[in-house]
Amino acid sequence: MKLFYEVTDQEVWVMEKESVHVGPHLHRAVEFVYVTRGTLELGVGKELYHMEEGDFGVVFPEMIHHYQVFEEKSRGCYVVARPQVYGAFGEELFGRCPKVPVIPREEVAEEIVDALACLKRAKEEEVAVMQAYVQILLGKSLPCLRLVEREAPADTDLVYEAVVYLAAHFKEKVSLSQMARELGVSPYMLSRVFSGTFHKNFPQYLNELRLSYACELLEYTDRSITEICMEAGFESQRTFNRVFRDTYHLTPREYRRSRRMGHLTRWLLEGPGG
Repeated sequence: MKLFYEVTDQEVWVMEKESVHVGPHLHRAVEFVYVTRGTLELGVGKELYHMEEGDFGVVFPEMIHHYQVFEEKSRGCYVVARPQVYGAFGEELFGRCPKVPVIPREEVAEEIVDALACLKRAKEEEVAVMQAYVQILLGKSLPCLRLVEREAPADTDLVYEAVVYLAAHFKEKVSLSQMARELGVSPYMLSRVFSGTFHKNFPQYLNELRLSYACELLEYTDRSITEICMEAGFESQRTFNRVFRDTYHLTPREYRRSRRMGHLTRWLLEGPGG
């Protein structure tokens, strides 16, 4: 999924926030997650990795991944960096992948924690500074990960094809039968991918992608709710409001207000660099 690409033009995106469920997706960015409170389940490919407070995870580019949260008020520091900032690490990031993508707390270098703190304080326009700290994250984390050669997804890897397809088309009017036809499989087979691998049906997964995208727009842009609803692929604002409330127990307007108040409260407590 291309949330960070769509919402911002930044080469590096940094945010400490409440951890939430995020469905299977992929992008060309490297993604770091540092658990600052509670626990988090990081899914990469078909494996699920449990993360405790202080653990550090690295998701390589173009790897299908997702997040699950089973503990209230879990938080994490998330860093997403585009290929432009990889430098000498680019070949390794695209050619290999970690056997296990999580570094346990006791093995996380102090430089990683310091770099994350500096990234949170860095201003958006300080591009070179942010690039330098991302490369510190890479330089200190990659030696702690057992890297293996990455295998290209087989043509028959329907899970990969499904994620890629919906990452490109989730904002459009799309149906299970249409998607199955374009992928050259039966609707029944595709339906089993969603129920068996994603543990939800096609409409639920599609709505999850659309809602995740809408939440980013609500939190980080000033677009109107009607505009966001249409941009995210919902056919009507009534449907958008209903699905949003069923999922988050808030209206889109209440969600936007609560997120922005949360940012303001942390700014007042920690200061503009916190």
